Amino acid sequence: MYLSTPIAYNFFQSIIMKINSRKIKFCLSVLIALLTSTLLRAQEIRNFSKSGDQATRFDVDGHAVDAHDGKISYYNGTFYLYGTSYDCGFEWQNEVARFCGFKSYSSKDLVHWKDEGFLFDAQTTTWQSRCDGKTYGCFRPHVVYNKKNKNYVLWVNVYDNVSGYRVFTSKSPTGPFTERAQPDVQVNSDKPEGELNNGDHDLFIDDDGTGYLAITDWRTTGTIAIEKLTDDYLSGTGEVKTMITSGKTEAPGLFKRNGIYYVTYSDPNCGYCGGTGTSYKMADSIMGTWSEGTKISDNSCGGQPSFVSMLKPDSEIIYLYGSDLWNDGAKNEALANFYWAPLEFNEDGSIKPMECLKSFTLKGINTSADSSATDESYKATCDIGGNIQRSQTFIADDSGALKSFYLTTLKSGYPDDDLTLAFYEKGKSNKKGLLGEVNIPADSLRWSARRIEVHPDIELKKGKQYEVVLKSNTKSGCYGYAYNSSESNTGALLSISKDQGKSFKPDDNRKLKFDLTIEQ
Repeated sequence: MYLSTPIAYNFFQSIIMKINSRKIKFCLSVLIALLTSTLLRAQEIRNFSKSGDQATRFDVDGHAVDAHDGKISYYNGTFYLYGTSYDCGFEWQNEVARFCGFKSYSSKDLVHWKDEGFLFDAQTTTWQSRCDGKTYGCFRPHVVYNKKNKNYVLWVNVYDNVSGYRVFTSKSPTGPFTERAQPDVQVNSDKPEGELNNGDHDLFIDDDGTGYLAITDWRTTGTIAIEKLTDDYLSGTGEVKTMITSGKTEAPGLFKRNGIYYVTYSDPNCGYCGGTGTSYKMADSIMGTWSEGTKISDNSCGGQPSFVSMLKPDSEIIYLYGSDLWNDGAKNEALANFYWAPLEFNEDGSIKPMECLKSFTLKGINTSADSSATDESYKATCDIGGNIQRSQTFIADDSGALKSFYLTTLKSGYPDDDLTLAFYEKGKSNKKGLLGEVNIPADSLRWSARRIEVHPDIELKKGKQYEVVLKSNTKSGCYGYAYNSSESNTGALLSISKDQGKSFKPDDNRKLKFDLTIEQ
């Protein structure tokens, strides 16, 4: 059971006050300090709300975390999430879609994420020609640290060369990364340049510092291969173990536990699927014989397996499994979410079947008393436009001018008209009086959910009920929002209209993610 530090501390201190012995008081004080320190170092990480909705992760600025199909690493007391960005509107195999680039986020507790920006500038002509919608795309940023050279090494999956990968180095885990020479990879080295040779990969550093690249070999219909890397981790050595899986697999996750090597993988392979299986194999030697595959999830908790990260924030190693909860092949994969949870193992080393946890708790990480996840889990979605409008009621907690209204919103599918926020005062008969409108230009919004600020500058009166309506006349695409769905949401609820605002009905106890500032 998790107790916040102030609650636990105050509870135990009330007991101490009733004890007369000074020696006993001292001993108990020391014990309580240790206990509350341990409680302080427990963090709840939420994947789904209590109602079962996927939880969109937001950074400390209120924007949705936009880093997909990558991995989490742990360096010097900080977690780093690496991934492909979709925020600029990248769509796989849409010829007019630009490539956004690769991003990183940092966190001390896997909950509060700071946007560290792009790993390198991918808006150049060269990188757009390699990765934009006219190509197979670029994916899967993985970063490892080379202790010998004291630098961070980044591998990304591309399809414009023979190997299928490009390699970079940096002195910082967040970059900027500088591209190095194209890596030599023995797998499919005799195949034509710029075709489907090698795909999704993983990097693994063994206990002795030897690096390995786990490869999806598309020339054998998606078998998994492993190639040993050079000492600087910038290229393959030609020492390869092939055909670890029999085909129709991808997205390997390579790690080691108690002397046993493991590889997890998507079973079957299914790009952007909202639910495909996760299986794994085991071996005593990374280049030796691998076991038969065992499936631990039929749907990867609603997504596709992405990684298993070996993290050691405390005395024990956490084997954190991650899957991308894709938007099921929809136009906007910036709406994709994440599933993270530690793997559990049997005494013989086999991995237990996954349970798809709504939330989990990690101990031994740096956090604060108020940083545990709450029921206020929000999910981003998109449906506003044409006949569909959304409204949210709120009560003014003060009188004055509504100077700032903060809304978490997004766009998807190229809207051809602006998003409008209309503010109304609600009367006793529920009739509304329009107080003002704010138009938000389509080109000012992104494809992932971001916190924006508008300035309605309308007068509100304390205790009165108001309503904001989100609407657009767009005939293509949609505008989105973030919502929380809970039975505890009463009174001020999000409503939906399917007749251009003529009538609104409450929608499944939803509450809009917004806040506001009133100035007297």
